[in-house]
Amino acid sequence: MDKDMQDVLKKAEVLIEALPYIQKFNRKIIVVKYGGSAMSNEELQKNVIKDVTLLKLVGFKPIIVHGGGKEISRWVGKVGKEAQFINGLRVTDEETMEIAEMVLNKVNKSLVTMVEELGVKAVGVSGKDGKLLNVEKKYSGGQDIGFVGDVKTVNAKILYDLLENDYLPIVAPIGMDENFQTYNINADDAACAIAKAVGADKLVFLTDIEGLYKDINDKDSFISRITASEANKLIEDGFIGGGMLPKLNNCTSAIENGVNRVHILDGRIPHCLLLEIFTNSGVGTAIIRDEDKNTMEQ
Repeated sequence: MDKDMQDVLKKAEVLIEALPYIQKFNRKIIVVKYGGSAMSNEELQKNVIKDVTLLKLVGFKPIIVHGGGKEISRWVGKVGKEAQFINGLRVTDEETMEIAEMVLNKVNKSLVTMVEELGVKAVGVSGKDGKLLNVEKKYSGGQDIGFVGDVKTVNAKILYDLLENDYLPIVAPIGMDENFQTYNINADDAACAIAKAVGADKLVFLTDIEGLYKDINDKDSFISRITASEANKLIEDGFIGGGMLPKLNNCTSAIENGVNRVHILDGRIPHCLLLEIFTNSGVGTAIIRDEDKNTMEQ
């Protein structure tokens, strides 16, 4: 058999491997939190959007929740301010809040444009629209970090309506409190709250690391599958620190609140989303329900 024919048959095998996953997830909601380096590189950005668009075209109901931290820091620097962080959370004064909202809306519409260019209908919303994300002021270890919000409630009807009408919702993590004050929301927190509220089958975090390590300095300690209670044990035993700690807390909280699977993926790997969801081996870390420990599916 010549090489060209072998290549063609390999492609067919890949498609057949994906078939059971396509059947299983048809009409299921998947929330993709998109941020980090994959956002600042245009080629990777296009790859991610292609992946999400493909998910939609094969029957998933995707929702994108995006960050924009690096871009916000760049614009904060442009006006002569220095980005400040406490416990990994951006300190957001009034001027920074104004910049953050401007930048996140700009990012939001550029993602909408990319999706529309691929022939899929997208609608970009901020958490302020229709009171999608209602927040209260967040404190970090008792410290005031300014206009940073904790999501209290999600008006899921907006998202259901958009999905029902065949739109791909793209959400900017900005919210309001009961006094209509605007707050910046950590995009991981926003994605987690949305995934819980819409009963998502999957929540995916596209990050700047390969996934979860028991020991970040030991590449052999990579964890490809872990149950929510095993993840909580790692946290309790002090194995997880830095920026991964709040992320993993969000993951286990999502599982405990009805989300079926949570995936942590390296957004710098082209098409990591498709590889994780449509292949038997996957490429990142899947956090699963305790009762699914003995099943093999992604």
